[in-house]
Amino acid sequence: MTHDTRIPAIEVTGLYGALLKRFTRKMFGEVPENIGVMWHHKPILRFSLGLGMKSRRWHECGQDLKTYAHMAVASLVGCSFCLDLGYWQAHHEGLDMTKAREVPRWRESDVFSPLERDVLAYAEAMSQTPPTVTDDLSARLLDTLGAPALIELTTVVALANVYTRSNVALGIEAQGLAASCNLAPLAVPSRA
Repeated sequence: MTHDTRIPAIEVTGLYGALLKRFTRKMFGEVPENIGVMWHHKPILRFSLGLGMKSRRWHECGQDLKTYAHMAVASLVGCSFCLDLGYWQAHHEGLDMTKAREVPRWRESDVFSPLERDVLAYAEAMSQTPPTVTDDLSARLLDTLGAPALIELTTVVALANVYTRSNVALGIEAQGLAASCNLAPLAVPSRA
């Protein structure tokens, strides 16, 4: 899908570009538009991709919790690209697709455990300006997850804010990754 991004995507060229295009086509079936936008500043693109890949190697906090937290940030901030990518990743990682689909309406949904609800609340509270994380919520997560996992979750949510807010500011939108897997559309919160 092509959208009117605020900075037009450019052709991804050179050896690094060829490798990146091959990798993203193999992974997604296409080269996501954000690659062409970020190609204007290759060091930041490399940093962003490298940071994302390195963070995927952290295993103190469950991947399901981290994926749902990232999707909660994306939903709150309004990053359709990150929601689309998160849903696609959940599918390919074998996560509970009913839960992944329900993240945008997690408060209304009955599919999440108390821990998952705390994680989603924490992700949203961290993403407010100023952050609204409470001592009580932090204490519950610390008791349940332990310090290393809570630190990891906190860092993943902070990174999700970097990615989601950058994409929204640059006008980068969903690419139809989830639809390419024939996944049901994400749930939409019912707001009064």
